[in-house]
Amino acid sequence: MQSPTKWNPKNWNIKKILKEIAIALLMIFVVSNVMSYLRKPTLESNVLPQMEEKLLDGTLFTSEAIEGKPIIIHFWATWCPTCKLEAANIQSISEKFRVLTIAVQSGDDREVETYMKENGLDFKVLNDIDGVWAKKFKVEAFPTTFIYDSKGELRFTEVGYTTTAGILARLKLIE
Repeated sequence: MQSPTKWNPKNWNIKKILKEIAIALLMIFVVSNVMSYLRKPTLESNVLPQMEEKLLDGTLFTSEAIEGKPIIIHFWATWCPTCKLEAANIQSISEKFRVLTIAVQSGDDREVETYMKENGLDFKVLNDIDGVWAKKFKVEAFPTTFIYDSKGELRFTEVGYTTTAGILARLKLIE
């Protein structure tokens, strides 16, 4: 009877290690996308809802003025560790694309402004103190990101951490 092969570090080379890493990363990618799909909210409509709200910076956001450009609606919270990890990605995207972030149940305006300043963030923020907009979008997990095309139609929903490359790829797909 043949004995099972024992693990031997001499049998491993850089090619095998890279292959195992690639397989593990692919599995993580697939599982995370399946989880995101299963957790995404089911909205009553795929059209961007009517919104007219004053943002933290004093400007007025209105959904009617999307001006034929895609828009990212990103729900997050100051108390969410994943949101904090993802904030730099949202900051980077907001510098080139239209992004409205909605801080959910994260304190009053001053507290959210302090959080933004401490973390070097300056993207557009609607402070959803009571979670009204989160309920309207049926958001139950944070972060949750909705990507609407230039006609205001929902094209992608992502629940959980999203990379800059992931958001850019989705935006490219809707051009």
